Amino acid sequence: MLVSIVTATFNSAKTVKDTLDSVQSQSYPQIEHIIVDGISSDETINIVKKSGHKGSIHIGADKGIYDAMNKGIKLANGEIIGILNSDDFYANNSVIQKVVTLFEDLNVDTVYGDLKYVDIENTKIVKRTWIAGSYKPNSFKKGWMPPHPTFFVRKGVYEKYGLFNLSLKSAADYELLLRFLHKNRVSTAYLSETLVHMRVGGQSNSSLKNRLKANAEDRKAWKINNLRPHWYTLYLKPLRKVNQFFNNKN
Repeated sequence: MLVSIVTATFNSAKTVKDTLDSVQSQSYPQIEHIIVDGISSDETINIVKKSGHKGSIHIGADKGIYDAMNKGIKLANGEIIGILNSDDFYANNSVIQKVVTLFEDLNVDTVYGDLKYVDIENTKIVKRTWIAGSYKPNSFKKGWMPPHPTFFVRKGVYEKYGLFNLSLKSAADYELLLRFLHKNRVSTAYLSETLVHMRVGGQSNSSLKNRLKANAEDRKAWKINNLRPHWYTLYLKPLRKVNQFFNNKN
């Protein structure tokens, strides 16, 4: 079973080698790594080429990271598609093998796991841990969502239910997850271990102003899907992150 990993890059020279190395070190043999670059002006592409990258590289202007991800998904040949940001990396070399095994054993359409936020400079320092937990039918109404960088999807799901909605900015990943899991009840399985390490510095959480903008986008994600959250749903969503600072799961 071929797995396609999509990485959107733009001036990612400082971090992309970790991303590339983590994909190349995977024990699972059937992986294509698709790089979608938004015309970087730094050494990003040279680093990719010198890394021994055996996948495809696509360079061109885009309308932002989610547009780049959509391009990568359309180019993917794999039955399973994962998205790995250019400053993220897999937790170990058996992540893809374990993900594929779960897809095969449980015959599901999506798989997700846990995520660790690490220091932007020293990635051995864990800042917080996102333990996703198992999905239940009303999880989204309780402010839940899985970590998008750990979310693997069968290509047929994208073909049936669509790609990232570019009318959204910070909440495009939330809307896609909401649309797949909550609205359309796409089958899923939880792999109870850390799959991805993400460097800290998310834009939506960098200030109160950005958090309020993100909350408005989250609300729009429900509206455009003709869904109604509970009155407290979108307040619980950021509050659930508090526990991430106290989790100490390996």
